[in-house]
Amino acid sequence: MPRRRIGFWYRFAAVLCKPPLVVLIKRDWRGMEHIPAEGGFITAVNHNSHIDPFAYAHFQYNTGRVPRFLAKASLFTKGFVAAAMRGTGQIPVYRESTDALSAFRAAIDAVERGECVAFYPEGTLTRDPNGWPMTGKTGAARVALQTKCPVIPVAQWGANELLPPYAKKPDILPRKTHHVLAGPPVDLTRFYDKEMTPELLKEATEVIMAAITRQLEQIRGEKAPTTPYDPRRERIEQRRRTRAKNKGKQAEGQGT
Repeated sequence: MPRRRIGFWYRFAAVLCKPPLVVLIKRDWRGMEHIPAEGGFITAVNHNSHIDPFAYAHFQYNTGRVPRFLAKASLFTKGFVAAAMRGTGQIPVYRESTDALSAFRAAIDAVERGECVAFYPEGTLTRDPNGWPMTGKTGAARVALQTKCPVIPVAQWGANELLPPYAKKPDILPRKTHHVLAGPPVDLTRFYDKEMTPELLKEATEVIMAAITRQLEQIRGEKAPTTPYDPRRERIEQRRRTRAKNKGKQAEGQGT
């Protein structure tokens, strides 16, 4: 399998990060054969721990196709962090752009140069109570439809057992296993060459998220909820419950 040049900064990061990862977690990594040997592509990955980007990067580093993660553009401006971000080829996201496609222009450029861009479509740690993938944001679908590149769904599980979401301390013992399962490319061809309406991007994103969820079902050996957790819907419902509660209190106050 051909290997692209990894570069000094990525190798330096690997020297720092790989030893503690090897000590802290065992590895059950499958599906590396689905990582393209050449050409640009996207990996779409679920997110359930603050340390899973490091654990996942370890997996993909070992395939020889290092991932380029998306990060806010302000991290690329000055200092050591900026030098490291640029040196490892991470991707700035220009969220201040009024053009949604322009916000991901660096990701599109990277894919067209033959790089791998890693997306966490959920945009943040999953808030599903049982750790299943949530509804996704449309950035990965937008870049995929613009470039027509392969989208590899990747599920991971285990880093969240070492460091659960929003936990302050890791649970080191017993030693945890980091499970990764990469699947075959998601078929998005039916969305090609069509206007990127919000509805089309939402549907394409749902297809990507469903593929990730199927991979995670294989890892966990159980079925995911039929309807993914939707943070936006939950916020709306929470506001509705709060208003209803406040109205109840006001009614009680008026009745006394």
